[in-house]
Amino acid sequence: MARIIRKVTLADMAAVMSVMEAAKGIMRQSGNLSQWGDCYPSEEVILADIDRDGAFVIEEQGGVVAYFACLASPESTYHQIFEGQWLDDTLPYHVIHRIASVPHAHHIFSDIMDFCFAIDHNIRIDTHRDNFIMRHNITKHGFTYCGIIYLASGDPRLAYQKLSAPAP
Repeated sequence: MARIIRKVTLADMAAVMSVMEAAKGIMRQSGNLSQWGDCYPSEEVILADIDRDGAFVIEEQGGVVAYFACLASPESTYHQIFEGQWLDDTLPYHVIHRIASVPHAHHIFSDIMDFCFAIDHNIRIDTHRDNFIMRHNITKHGFTYCGIIYLASGDPRLAYQKLSAPAP
């Protein structure tokens, strides 16, 4: 079953929001009870990802099974990192946000990593302390824990970075 990764269109909004709700269910079942409350991520957040040219869906058998944002730096919440440091704080980077999928779609994180590392060899990502599934995937894919960043709301997030060899 071939997967297609493509940019989000406005026509995808209902499918994207459905994937977000499914992802919240996965989080709650795994013990992550406080990340992504009722109003997040909102359609406005997805529209902002689209405006930054970094909103993507993954399709499988004609249906949307996942969403993610892969956004070019700078990321305002990444300017300061606490209790650690970035592996490299001089190079441009891409940041991955809002990874969400439906329960029956597996290996989505690997597909996203392959796609994003084809765009940039310097990737940053953060996650909630209670998001054990994401933390597992992040470390499994070779990211290094760098410290804590704070969202605009003041909420802490565990921050990671991975530098791969640049494409020739």
